[in-house]
Amino acid sequence: MHQKVLILDFGSQYTQLIARRVRELNVYCEIHPFNKLPNIDESVKGVILSGSPYSVRDEKAPFPDLSEIKGKLPLLGICYGAQLLAQTNGGEVMPSKIREYGRATIEVKDFSCELFQGMSDHSQVWMSHADTITTIPNSFKIVASTADVRVGAFEVTGEKTYGIQFHPEVYHSTEGAQLLKNFVVGICGCNQSWTPASFIDETVNKLRAEIHDDKVVLGLSGGVDSSVAALLLHKAIGKNLTCIFVDNGLLRLNEFTQVLESYKDLGLNVIGIDASETFYSDLKGITDPERKRKAIGADFIKVFEQESRKIENVKWLAQGTIYPDVIESVSVNGPSATIKSHHNVGGLPAKMNLKVVEPLKLLFKDEVRRVGRELGLPSAILNRHPFPGPGLGIRVIGEITPERVKLLQEADNIYIIGLKEAGLYDKIWQAGTILLPVQSVGVMGDERTYENVVALRAVTSTDGMTADWFHFPYEFLARISNEIINRVKGINRVVYDVSSKPPATIEWE
Repeated sequence: MHQKVLILDFGSQYTQLIARRVRELNVYCEIHPFNKLPNIDESVKGVILSGSPYSVRDEKAPFPDLSEIKGKLPLLGICYGAQLLAQTNGGEVMPSKIREYGRATIEVKDFSCELFQGMSDHSQVWMSHADTITTIPNSFKIVASTADVRVGAFEVTGEKTYGIQFHPEVYHSTEGAQLLKNFVVGICGCNQSWTPASFIDETVNKLRAEIHDDKVVLGLSGGVDSSVAALLLHKAIGKNLTCIFVDNGLLRLNEFTQVLESYKDLGLNVIGIDASETFYSDLKGITDPERKRKAIGADFIKVFEQESRKIENVKWLAQGTIYPDVIESVSVNGPSATIKSHHNVGGLPAKMNLKVVEPLKLLFKDEVRRVGRELGLPSAILNRHPFPGPGLGIRVIGEITPERVKLLQEADNIYIIGLKEAGLYDKIWQAGTILLPVQSVGVMGDERTYENVVALRAVTSTDGMTADWFHFPYEFLARISNEIINRVKGINRVVYDVSSKPPATIEWE
């Protein structure tokens, strides 16, 4: 049984970031909604309370029952979590006279506090709050302050209970990682054994015990998640795994053959299906993004089901679900109505009477990559940028036709090859080309043209939750623009998207 830290989520935008920082310490942690507390067994070594968009003074503010946790396990309240501990134990929280958003300097008042061991007496932290703790309970002791916030951090006498008004999980809190290590490793006593190798061993053993000699089918996409899921299953059950790779006509140029070739070297049993005509036919006339996604998803299920039924005695459907998808489905605010409608093959397990196995459902994206590296996944797949489930279907804005897809494939191929040749590909989280539903006037030679426009997109990110546009050298953009216009007949203008997420999204549809 793995040691773990529980993170109770009160709806903060930073909750996943707390989990990522704890995982970076090689300590396993889980996020749970504040109103769905799991059983507290001996594997739980400590609990962290997240921030929240709520004020503890709101009528509908989240107030969990912490009676099985406080005073019995190490407990750290962050921002709202700290205010909750103060308010529910006899203290007082009031609106701040001076709201603190952004950088601040925390001054440690008491270095005997285990939470601040090895940290500077003055440290930059990140604040994001409109309330402040004005009165603390008698058993609470102030251990750090800022110029504007007297109760910057506190500890509870006789308990391993702490509260901090700032966010140690964000990059701008320069010693935040040290503080979290002090709590998770020092105070909770976690042994930092959560590694890719340990995950592989545990997962393979669990898969063998769960699946036995049953047959499993998995839909491969050529991306990191499904590939790592396939390798884990292959390691566990070998030839009893069959992978199906569907060409929906919306892959990148030559991707179908290239991906099939790369899988051959991994020893996987992969069936490749060219179903592009089916997808093109069913997408004819559709321009609405969500309708496109649903049509692509429905066709994938149809093709996948047809091929799966050719395999005798299949009992399981494997999916590359990762932890952010799981968190979203049980979030404090409930699952999003249209979250990733293309991702997993909804309805198929029940329809085919299959059980579902999700070997990656405990991992964040960067952890999936680390596990893939440990399993020997080739760098061409391991470092591949995330690619949307509907493929180029949501990068061809407007109606999808074979002709428009071909235009985009050729332009995108020039862009991606250019990134790799310039040594920029691995510095970018995700890059792609978008074919716009507009035409523009141009001049080629002595002729006037009226042709298509493409937009280039490239962003940096850690997990895709937020993203910033990549700052290319002008010379690179100029060269790629010239190559696309000169080599792809039908495109006469190239633009670059300089929008961040939020408020934009990474994809256009």
